[in-house]
Formats: sequence, structure tokens, C-alpha cells
Amino acid sequence: MRPLPSLRAAAARTVTQLTGRAHSLPMLVILPHEGCNAKCVMCDIWKTNPRGVELPLERIDTLLPELQGLSTERIVLSGGEALLHSEFEALARRLASAGAKLTLLSTGLTLARNAPLVAELFDEIVVSLDGPELVHDQIRRVPRAFEKLRGGVAALKAQRSELRVTARSVVQRLNHHLLEATIDAARSLGLDAISFLAFDGTSDAFARTPGLAAETPSADQLTPTPEESRSLLRLIGHLEASRPELFASRFVTESPDKLRRIPRLFLALHGLGEFPQPRCNAPWVSAVVEANGDVRPCFFHRPIGSLTKGSLTEVLSSPRAVAFRRRLDVATDPTCRRCVCSLELGPFGRP
Repeated sequence: MRPLPSLRAAAARTVTQLTGRAHSLPMLVILPHEGCNAKCVMCDIWKTNPRGVELPLERIDTLLPELQGLSTERIVLSGGEALLHSEFEALARRLASAGAKLTLLSTGLTLARNAPLVAELFDEIVVSLDGPELVHDQIRRVPRAFEKLRGGVAALKAQRSELRVTARSVVQRLNHHLLEATIDAARSLGLDAISFLAFDGTSDAFARTPGLAAETPSADQLTPTPEESRSLLRLIGHLEASRPELFASRFVTESPDKLRRIPRLFLALHGLGEFPQPRCNAPWVSAVVEANGDVRPCFFHRPIGSLTKGSLTEVLSSPRAVAFRRRLDVATDPTCRRCVCSLELGPFGRP
């Protein structure tokens, strides 16, 4: 069992929350590479592939001493696809030297050939899963994507059987009716757990840019209709009654009540009911560093600075960043109200 944060680290979190000034950073999310090796229907990140923007190792080197001073406990590599970074091994080894826990978010398409390195350095792997095989491949728009994911999970477990490998599934019109089948698909892959997020069609967090290309369906086409959302509510109730062990064992990470926030968010987007009340303090306990050096307070809010113009500590403690935290009211902010991926971390919580 991992130790709880020290009293000093917990106090630093509390002061950050109260003052808006960054005295700690329990979790740092890094997007090492701008592109992706999947072409998901609900995401435009892959359309940036020709630019090939990635975070230089020199920038990682400047981050490392800062992370100790900020009491960073977890570093998450996300994307896009972090494994596309041209110097991924060097990048991962540098970050591992910081002493924080490492998490990798991946499409799973190239995990098999990267399994030895990933199993050696990372503490947790989160793969994308969009449904049973045919639906997963349809949404990913990559031939044999499910088969490649299966091979990647098996390769990781062969390297380290105790390595935690979980799935994250984005709920949208193409798979909203397949919640139970998606859970069963996760079991069949040998995964340790699965979590669910609502499709995000209201922010630019997934590079969704109207008019960028014609291959991506519009947000309206991917957001479940009111009747589909009500059907999802009924499906969650059915799962709660018929397969309670899924929740009791935490194989499904969310509780039934938390899962219900997904269809209720969709209904609110249609003007039917209130948006679920967010519980989140991500801008006070985490930050997101993008491949171009931009620093965001979370995935969904606009950048508060750039590593091209200052250190991470300087960006997090800048007047712009402090003012953002002080004026942000999560309960009423439009971006927060529509958020699909909140983070709540108390003074002694482990990221």
C-alpha cells in the first residue's frame, strides 16, 4: 500500500486551494506527442499528425527538479498517443527518475512491441476501449484494433502479471447501448477494471475543430438523443440490479450513481434537466503540459502559460494562473458544468 502524503505535502495542497497560489502539484499530465495512431470518430487529434509536434527532452530535463519541489506524486503520459514520441524510452526513463508514480494512457495499438519498456517503468496503464470487437474497430477506424489491443494487454501481463492495466471507454451514440457488452469485452481482454466517460462535444480538449476535415461526425451526431440517454439510464439500473458484483468489486470503477451522471449530462445538453453538479479541484492539484509547451490548469480550460516562456513553477505561480484559480467557481463555470472528466483530490488523497 502506498503511503499517504506527508503532513507538509497535505498542508501545501490546502494552502494552494485556499490562496490560488501553487505550493504543490500532486499530479502532472504530460502530452509528449501531438498526434495519434487511431482515427477515432469522436476525436480530431489524429488530424494533427502531419505537424509532428512533440515535447523535446530538454524541456523534460528542466521539469525534473521542479517536480520534487512541487511534491509531484504521479505523472500521467497521455495524448494523442505518447508512444509515438521519437525518443519515448529516453523520455520515460527521465520521468521515472523523478520518483513519482507513472501512468500511461494509450490506444493500445503498439503496446505489444513496447511491452518490456512499459512494464518496467510504468505503474499503471489505461487503454482505450470503445466496445466489443466490431464496434471498437468501427469507432477506432483502425483495422484489427481490438486484436492489437488484446495482444498488447497480454504482452504487458506476460512481462509483469501484477501490473495494473485498465480500460477507459467514451460513451457516445455508437456504443451507448453496449455498456454491458463493453464491460464483458474488458473482462475478455484480461483487464483489471474499466471506467466510463461521456463524449465531450463542447470543448477543444480533443482537437475538435469545426471545418478541419469532413471525416469527423459533428457533436450532434455523436451525442445520444434524449430517448437514447433515458435508455442508458435504464441500462445502468439493470446492471446495478442484475450484476451488482461489477460495482462491489470495483471492476467498474464508477458507482451506479456516478455512471448515471453520463446520461444526465447528455440530457442537460438537450435542455432536459440540470447539468450534474461537478466535484472537482483539478486546477488546484494538477496541470497539463502539452506537446507545444502550453500549460493548462486541466484538459478543458484554456492555457495559463507556456514552458517556452518560463519554468513550470513560474507558469503555475504567475499572476494569470493565480487569478484564474481565485475566480474559478467550479459550480457555476460553463466549462466545468459540461466537463466529462473531473478530478477531486483531498489533502491526503493519492493521485
